[in-house]
Amino acid sequence: MQRPVHSSFKSVLAENEIVRVAGANHALGGLLAQEAGFQAVWSSSLEVSASRGLPDASLLSMTEYLQAAADLQKELTIPVVADCDTGYGGNLNAAHMVHEFEAAGITALCIEDKLFPKMNSFVGAGQALLDTSAFARKIQIAKEAQSSSDTYLIARTEALISGLEVDAALERCRAYADAGADAVLVHSKAKTHDQISAFLDGWDFRVPVVIVPTTYPDWNIEDIRKAGVSVVIYANHGLRATVRALRDTYQAILVDGDTTGLEHSIASVQDIFTLQKLDSWRKLDA
Repeated sequence: MQRPVHSSFKSVLAENEIVRVAGANHALGGLLAQEAGFQAVWSSSLEVSASRGLPDASLLSMTEYLQAAADLQKELTIPVVADCDTGYGGNLNAAHMVHEFEAAGITALCIEDKLFPKMNSFVGAGQALLDTSAFARKIQIAKEAQSSSDTYLIARTEALISGLEVDAALERCRAYADAGADAVLVHSKAKTHDQISAFLDGWDFRVPVVIVPTTYPDWNIEDIRKAGVSVVIYANHGLRATVRALRDTYQAILVDGDTTGLEHSIASVQDIFTLQKLDSWRKLDA
C-alpha cells in the first residue's frame, strides 16, 4: 500500500481561480474534507490545540504541530497549509520551521505578525504585534531558508484583530509582500466583511490574498471570488461540528439507554473501514 502523492499548494493555486481550504486536526478529518471536494486542508493551531484539550496559546511545541500537519499530509492527495503561528519564536526559529516542515512534505506555511507567545485571535480586545520591519525580516529569512521552489509562504497580519485601521493592515501587507511573502492573509473578527472589502479596495494584488471568514459567515464564495480573494480558509468548522455531534451523541446514549435512535444518523462501521482503506491493506497480506 503506497502513500498517496499530493499536489503542491502552489500548483493548486495556479489551477484554480479561488481555493477553498477546510480546517482539520487529524488525518481522518482531512480525508473527509478531501472527500467533500476541498482543494486543501488547513492544519489549524486552534484545532490541534483543542484536540489536546488545551487553549490555542503557544502551549504546544513546533514538533507537536509539525506531527499533526505531517499526519494529515501523509494520507491526502490535496496539500496541507500549516498554521505555524508566529514561526515558533524568532527569526532563526522561523528558518528552522521551514526546514522541518519542508522535510515533512508540507508545501504551504502561514506565519502571523503577533508577538510570541501568541493568543488565539478571537480572545480579548487586542493583541500585541511585532514591528512591521521586524516581521518583514522574519519573512525574508524564512524565504531564504527554503530549499524547495514549491514552498509557499503566507504572511498573516493581525492588524485588524489588534484594533488597527485598514490602512495599517495594507501597509503591513505591502511590506510583507516586498519581503518575499507569496501571499498575504488579512484577518478580521468583525461581524461583516466590510473591513476585508476595504482592504481589497486598497490592495494592488502584488501577491494573492487569503481570508478566514469565521465571524462573517454570510459572505458567499461567488462574491468573495468577485472581490479578488484567492484563498478562503474555513478554519474551525470541522472542530465545531465535531463538538456538537459528539456532545449530542453521547447525551442521547445516556438518556435513551441504547443506541437504536442514533444508528440512522451516525456513520456505519463499514464507512470507517472505507476511510481507513482497509481492503487495500488486507490485500497486502492476502
